[in-house]
Amino acid sequence: MIPFEDMGLDAGILRSIADLGFQQPTPIQQLTIPHLLNTREDLIATAQTGTGKTAGFGLPILQQLDLQSKNAQAIILCPTRELCIQIARDLESFSKHTKGLYVTPVYGGASMETQVRALKKGSHVVVGTPGRTLDLLNRKVLKLENIRWLVLDEADEMLSMGFKEELDAIMEAVPTDAQSLLFSATMPAGVKRLAKSYMKDAKELSVAHAHISTGSVKHGYFLVSGRDRFLALKRIADMNPNIYAIVFCRTRRETKEIADKMSAEGYAVDALHGDLSQGQRDFVMGRFRNKQIRMLIATDVAARGLDVNDLSHVIHYNLPDDDAAYVHRSGRTGRGDKTGVSLAIVHVSEKKRIAYLEKVLGRPIEQMKVPTGKEICERQLFHLINRMETIEVHEEQIGDFLPVIYKKLEWMSKEDLITRFVSVEFNRFLSYYKDARDLSTVSGRGDRNDRGERGERGERGDGKRTRGEKDGKGYTFGKFVINLGVKHRFKPSILFQMINQQLAARNIEIGRIEIQKNFTVFELDQAYEKKLLKSFGNVKYKGLKVVVEEWPSGDDDGWRKDQSHKGKKKRGRK
Repeated sequence: MIPFEDMGLDAGILRSIADLGFQQPTPIQQLTIPHLLNTREDLIATAQTGTGKTAGFGLPILQQLDLQSKNAQAIILCPTRELCIQIARDLESFSKHTKGLYVTPVYGGASMETQVRALKKGSHVVVGTPGRTLDLLNRKVLKLENIRWLVLDEADEMLSMGFKEELDAIMEAVPTDAQSLLFSATMPAGVKRLAKSYMKDAKELSVAHAHISTGSVKHGYFLVSGRDRFLALKRIADMNPNIYAIVFCRTRRETKEIADKMSAEGYAVDALHGDLSQGQRDFVMGRFRNKQIRMLIATDVAARGLDVNDLSHVIHYNLPDDDAAYVHRSGRTGRGDKTGVSLAIVHVSEKKRIAYLEKVLGRPIEQMKVPTGKEICERQLFHLINRMETIEVHEEQIGDFLPVIYKKLEWMSKEDLITRFVSVEFNRFLSYYKDARDLSTVSGRGDRNDRGERGERGERGDGKRTRGEKDGKGYTFGKFVINLGVKHRFKPSILFQMINQQLAARNIEIGRIEIQKNFTVFELDQAYEKKLLKSFGNVKYKGLKVVVEEWPSGDDDGWRKDQSHKGKKKRGRK
């Protein structure tokens, strides 16, 4: 292993990373730092969040900047504003002891005027999301003719979010002699095509699973019926009193609903999703980093770029569509010399996915039983006793009250005193989990007589809604079909992107999404029905004309069937 001191980094940068606690370079840093310091060769690296890639490309770029010039010399593109801000902060930290070096983040949802002023003053490195970067480029505020380094960070996510056109436009404006660096957690065909179009004789590296291939992360899953996911999540939280976790959900609506329900029941949780303003996101993340929030409920996109190193758990409330995304999520725990746990809440219909994930990981994923009420009560009881044993007592603060307390309790024996004290703290768990049923299932059907637990009574076990039926939040949903499916590599994130772009509206409620082989069925707030059907008139996806139609009334059996619709109007074909 080559230490940082022997890589050719200057004294100012070495001092900055020492302040940050950097000791030994990570695998990707060992490969990228010498490469970028000594060659102008393009680079393609398969690397995920948590591998240290920001320092891997950031340190050598910062060292080679011409600080006498005010021109932008490096442009770093990333998918989300959270990641954009995080990268900019990291670069500023790396250059703490380098005077006169300026980094500017540019992203949507923030003041355009502030970003324009920063660019006009002069910035050596620009970190941006594709949309805002292209906007500033078109306004001729951002100038790229002096760019020496182009970095695409999380290229797969940028493409899946629909930024192909923006990336093409930006990369066309970058000088052909700029050194291009592409980092991606996965290498789908779209990323490979992008690399082939804009990179020349690039060196390829792969360190995607470097920090989770060890025994630092334990993988497990719980098999439950669909209606019991939320109850299972609560039991996981109750079984782990010191939990510090990110819970990954599929949709922003689901994150809000879960966070609201858990908060109402006294759990220290909050949601992170695309509807939050930057100020709200910073507030939530500040509380999470300070551990005022013990569980962060988030979508994959919203969690991009979060830099939290001591998570105890990653919980997959829903398995992601992409196997590599499971690895990406799980890699957020068990970092450094710490251990972590990755747990998935799985419906019986998803069980076959576990075998595929095991192949990707190269290790088994243990099937676990959802903790029983008795197990949780036992764990919580001993957690309480341990807290009593280790609590720091300040007699100088409570000494004045002790004589009165001793006098009041002197009639009790030691055994009575302990029993009553434990009961004060513990009765709610005993009451809640009294006669609690077993949530684990091998069939996925559950017990037809089950009513669920606190907060869950009265829900329909099959999870279905008929057309026009209101959900628990009062929204009336319509059901629609789009002629894009698995064979088109269509994902929920792409659907969200399309709806946001075409309807030009925020906070549109999206319900269930079912992606089939040739098409996708989804629910949307019925108030937007006419606008939805009208707005997709001239949309294309990968050269295919996109068709969105209302799902036929009475065809709910087709909701879960991958059918060819023979004898009906064939969706997606003109």
